[in-house]
Amino acid sequence: MLSRIVLPALAATLGMGVYMAGPFSQENVALAQEADAIAAQAPDDRSSTPPSAQEAPDPAADLARKRDETRAQLDALSKTIGLSSGKTKELEDSIASLDKSTASLRQALIDSAARRKDLDRKIQQSEKTLTNLAVKEDKIRASLHDRRALLAEVLGALERMGRNPPPALLVTPDDALASVRSAILLGAVVPGMRKETDKLIADLTDLSKLQADTAAEKASFTATVTNSLEEERRMDLLIAENDKHSKENTAQLEAERKRAEELAGQATSLEGLVASLESQIGSVRDAAAAARAEEARRAQMSEQQREQAKALAENGVPDKNRITPAYPFSDLKKKLELPVAGDILRQFGDDDGTGHTAMGLTVATGPEALVTAPADGTVVYAGAFRSYGQMIILDTGDGYHMVLSGMDAIKTRPGRFVFAGEPLATMGQKRVASATALALETDRPTLYIEFRKDGKPVDSRPWWTSKDTGKARNDT
Repeated sequence: MLSRIVLPALAATLGMGVYMAGPFSQENVALAQEADAIAAQAPDDRSSTPPSAQEAPDPAADLARKRDETRAQLDALSKTIGLSSGKTKELEDSIASLDKSTASLRQALIDSAARRKDLDRKIQQSEKTLTNLAVKEDKIRASLHDRRALLAEVLGALERMGRNPPPALLVTPDDALASVRSAILLGAVVPGMRKETDKLIADLTDLSKLQADTAAEKASFTATVTNSLEEERRMDLLIAENDKHSKENTAQLEAERKRAEELAGQATSLEGLVASLESQIGSVRDAAAAARAEEARRAQMSEQQREQAKALAENGVPDKNRITPAYPFSDLKKKLELPVAGDILRQFGDDDGTGHTAMGLTVATGPEALVTAPADGTVVYAGAFRSYGQMIILDTGDGYHMVLSGMDAIKTRPGRFVFAGEPLATMGQKRVASATALALETDRPTLYIEFRKDGKPVDSRPWWTSKDTGKARNDT
């Protein structure tokens, strides 16, 4: 009620003499009307339950709800974005003009994958930024909604004052009493209304800035998605070109793929699957033999030669024509990047949600995020395996294997030697149901990463770069 503004100020005014003030301007009336309109748009989830009986709002739940809304909006926006035929033709021409040597093609693939992962990170950051902006906007709208009764009082007073201004003091003697009364009333009301108006100006200014920031972030998101689509198309063309230069017989590869699927259906464990693949799949057997021979060669190296090899690993200039890992896997600690852009949800040793201990790392990603090889290695297996879903196993040497699961589309095949940074797969739109993704508080796609040494799971944290070893956190 207007008395909340008038009475306290009136009590102070009566003993201070007459305070003359004119009516507020039409701009102030328009300001109050705008605030009232915004307050009316704010969602009102409150029930008729008395305030004391209502539960306190849950910030985490509000953030999760707003995050889901933002993802839905961005997903809808992404589906409207595509590459023009001209851009597609330009990409095809650029691939056609490349040096077709195997080393050049694979380096182009690695460079393309690095750009794509960087774009994936930017897309995920845009989602977080837009979510935070939306939460702040909701808070301002909710504040305006909660003060709507007071806004109505200010608006009514301003409009009445605009239509019926108080009489001037120096006109006629008959108006003197009315002028004094109006001056007293205005002296009581104006300070309170000015305070509320200043708060409205601040709120509306913040709201306007948030809306401008949101529009700019959505424009940036659109540009990033367009660039990501371009990079995805370039990568697909590079993969196809690389496959053309593959020396393996297509029929032989298909036969090996089917045999690998049969072995996966018969295996009861990862150890059993790897052993059967290395004994019965020709390309995997040959790659494993080459890796063992390289390990034997390194074992015969002198201490000086080992130091030289370690220095070479630190400089990061491996032979582009290699067919075995460039460096011993144990020398790569603190040097590997996560294979996908995302947020770590669960670490090795954490509770997996079923009363057991997690044997690997779980990373929440964006839709269709790219998965790359963290290190050089031979693809021992690529396909579905029991409760793991779509899975890739890399033999990275030194008795280590790397297991990646939860992907949607695999872009490699068993027996292929891949360089660190080469594309392996892409994630799906949502989390894939699997034994490694139980009890996660997210519906985002999740990649499971497990390191194994001589068949036993080990903590992968010592291998990741410092920027990738952040504390596990939930999705909110």
